[in-house]
Amino acid sequence: MTTMIETGKLAERLNAICDAQPFVTRFMVRASLGSGETIGRGADEETPSASTRKTSIMMAALKAAHEGRLDLDEQITYEKRFAEEVASGMFRYLTPGIVISLRDAITGMMVLSDNVCTKMVFERLTLEEVDSYCKSIGMTGTNHRFLIPPLALSPDHSLKAVTTTTARDQVYLLQTILDAQDAQEAADRLGCSQALCAYALQTLKNQILRYAIPSRLPFGVLVAHKGGTGKRGRMNAGIVYRDGSPFFIIAAFTDDVPQEMPDGTPGYTVALETIGRLSRACWDEFQS
Repeated sequence: MTTMIETGKLAERLNAICDAQPFVTRFMVRASLGSGETIGRGADEETPSASTRKTSIMMAALKAAHEGRLDLDEQITYEKRFAEEVASGMFRYLTPGIVISLRDAITGMMVLSDNVCTKMVFERLTLEEVDSYCKSIGMTGTNHRFLIPPLALSPDHSLKAVTTTTARDQVYLLQTILDAQDAQEAADRLGCSQALCAYALQTLKNQILRYAIPSRLPFGVLVAHKGGTGKRGRMNAGIVYRDGSPFFIIAAFTDDVPQEMPDGTPGYTVALETIGRLSRACWDEFQS
């Protein structure tokens, strides 16, 4: 059982990074080695999830595969309709008719955040199924509300207009996936085999986007993570490794980010940089 740390050098440094910006930053950090201490800021507050939601979609799909309701080798044909209302990934630019497996669709959804692939995966589940899955494993602050958020959403949209989560939920999910590599009980909690949990972790490690959490870490540091791009901010949740072993888990969500900062810098640039600074502070302080 871990306790929330309210004081200490790292907590002060993380809060100072957040306080330096005019927007909201919510986060939770958990040391995966040693004490397992946690530090949080607004960690239980509902916040737009953007594509960090896809980690739970992946796990819900793997649970369905484990139960025999989905076949990861199922062949899916890319149809033009999959590209409608999609603003992320590369599939929308490709020629319809390409055939990939459900397993590859999950990969595309995660490592490139491709929403054509997300549609392919989500069409084999239901919104209610994924939402209930999150609640059943303990992610009580996560609410899946839409398949793909409308492109026309305004930057000041309400929370009920999108899928929402909490930093605590995302850290919990990543920790459980990590625990499932060695503990059958954790795999059972996720409704998956340990082999499928190993696939999930490897898919997170295969992430090729290197902004936010990895951006200020030493070159070559492994981060198993999933980021998100929302109209209200940027977000990222991942497991940072050191010397081949899990070092810490961090989930950070920026919100109410202005389109432009006073000096003209795009708000999203500073939001991503803020998450990178939080990650680097954890890297530095957990080693001290």
